[in-house]
Amino acid sequence: MQGLVIKNTGSWYVVQTDNGQLFECKVKGNFRLKGIRSTNPVAVGDRVSFIPVDDGSTALIDDICERRNYIIRRASNLSKQSHIIAANIDQAVLMVTISHPETSTTFIDRFLASAEAYRIPVLILLNKTDLYDEADRKKLDDITGLYQSLDYPCLRLSAKEGSGIDDVRPHLENKISLLSGNSGVGKSTLLNALVPDAEARTAELSMAHDAGMHTTTFSQMFFLPEGGALIDTPGIRGFGTFDMEREEVSHYFREIFQTGRSCRFGNCTHTHEPGCAVLKALEDGGIAPSRYASYLSMLDDHDEDKYRRGHGG
Repeated sequence: MQGLVIKNTGSWYVVQTDNGQLFECKVKGNFRLKGIRSTNPVAVGDRVSFIPVDDGSTALIDDICERRNYIIRRASNLSKQSHIIAANIDQAVLMVTISHPETSTTFIDRFLASAEAYRIPVLILLNKTDLYDEADRKKLDDITGLYQSLDYPCLRLSAKEGSGIDDVRPHLENKISLLSGNSGVGKSTLLNALVPDAEARTAELSMAHDAGMHTTTFSQMFFLPEGGALIDTPGIRGFGTFDMEREEVSHYFREIFQTGRSCRFGNCTHTHEPGCAVLKALEDGGIAPSRYASYLSMLDDHDEDKYRRGHGG
C-alpha cells in the first residue's frame, strides 16, 4: 500500500492513503535513506509504501518514493547529522515577529539561504502588527523593504486579530506549504484561523495507543479548505545549516551572488580579497550590513556550536 505521511512524532508516523484511511506506522527494521545522515529518515510530505500488520490500523514503512525536494537543517542534538523538516513542498512560509519575541535577521537569512539551496520559494509573514510601537513599526518597514528588495514576498498580519489573513490565503491555495519560525511567533494562531478544525484534527490524530503520539514536538500536515496544505512544524530557535560547502554559501544570498560575479577573483570569499565587488557594495550601501553579517556567520559554521548561540545565529 502507499500513502502520504501527514504526521511525524519521532517514533510514529501517521500515513494517509488516497481514500483517506489513516495508518499509524513505524519504520521497518534499520531502514535508512541512502546518502542522507538524518535523525528522521521519513518526513511529513513523503509518499511511502507500507505493509499493514495484523490489527489493520498499524503498519511498517518499507520504502519511500523519490522526493521532489526537501528542506533540511542541522540536528540540534547531533551536529554531525541532519534533520529533515519536510519533503515535497511547493514553498516555505516563514513567520517572523519584530518583537514579542524578536526574530533575528540571522535566523531569517539562514532560513532563506537553506531554502535557496533546495530551490524552495519563501513567503515571509510579519506577524503581531497589533503589538508594535513606533520603533517596532520603523523596524518593520526596514525589514520589509530589505527582503522585498531581494524579491522575497512579504505580508504583514495580526493573526490574533484576524487582520491580513485573507491576504495570505491566495498564496497558499493548491500548494503544499511548510510553516516555520521561532517559537512564539504565532504559527498556531494562524493555523487555527486558516484551518477551522485544526485543533480537533490534532486531537484526532493523537488518539493513538502509543505514548509517543502525545508529544508536542511533532510536525503535521493540515489540509486547507480552499485546496493545498500547511505543514506545521515545532518552533525552532536556531537554524544550523547542513551539508553546505563553505565556497557555496555566497550562492544562496541572492545579492551577494549577483554582485560577486564582478569580483576580480573567481574564488573570492568576499572577506578580504582585493578587487572584491561585494566588499565595495557593502561600503557603498548596496548590500545590507545585516545580510553580510549573516553571510559571515554561515561561513563560520565549522564552529559547531555557533548556530546555537542567540536567537538564530
